[in-house]
Amino acid sequence: MTVVDHSYDAADIEVLEFDAVVRKRPGMFFRVAPDEPQFATEVLCAVATHVLHPATRVAGEHTLRGLVEITSDSSFTLCVDQPHSWEDKGPVLGYFGSLLGPEWWLMAAAAAMCEQVTVEMWCAGRGWRQLHTGIRPLAAPQEFRPPQPHGSGTSVRFAFDRAYVGPHFVLPADHESLDLHGPYCSKPAGPGQVLIRDTRRGSGHGPQGTLHR
Repeated sequence: MTVVDHSYDAADIEVLEFDAVVRKRPGMFFRVAPDEPQFATEVLCAVATHVLHPATRVAGEHTLRGLVEITSDSSFTLCVDQPHSWEDKGPVLGYFGSLLGPEWWLMAAAAAMCEQVTVEMWCAGRGWRQLHTGIRPLAAPQEFRPPQPHGSGTSVRFAFDRAYVGPHFVLPADHESLDLHGPYCSKPAGPGQVLIRDTRRGSGHGPQGTLHR
């Protein structure tokens, strides 16, 4: 009789860091695998969903306003009027010392698949900028002066790693049919909205873009 030893100990457990988990199992975050045609659409929707359905400590559902600007088939920028309130020491840092923290976990997951990410946050005339490879910062946030002395917000530019997402990764051109709420949204409509503007050459979309509420 053969006895099979099913025992294991801590040495058998592989602990992955956040960005490694995303790249190993992206379907856990974006519902489909990178080799599926809808992957780029799901990533875009997941990031934009953060505007209408942010973490409760950021803002209420359907209250924020955001702009998604698609600049190429594999890059886009999200700008959202996220309220900030930080003291003289600046914003609290998140993953690996990044300006992106768990309150924006889907943005962070998208960043993990990028070749380059630029994050800017500003409030009351003070701003912080940080460059990343993936979600790993290249340096600590650097202070900058926002062009507008008033207001509060966050801007994230995503340039995806084509070696990872593959040549078939193409951000969608049909913005009317995008679902930025998901099947579990039950909150009433509010002032929140997301404007999607496609600046790719030959996209066929005018400067007004497509508005989602």
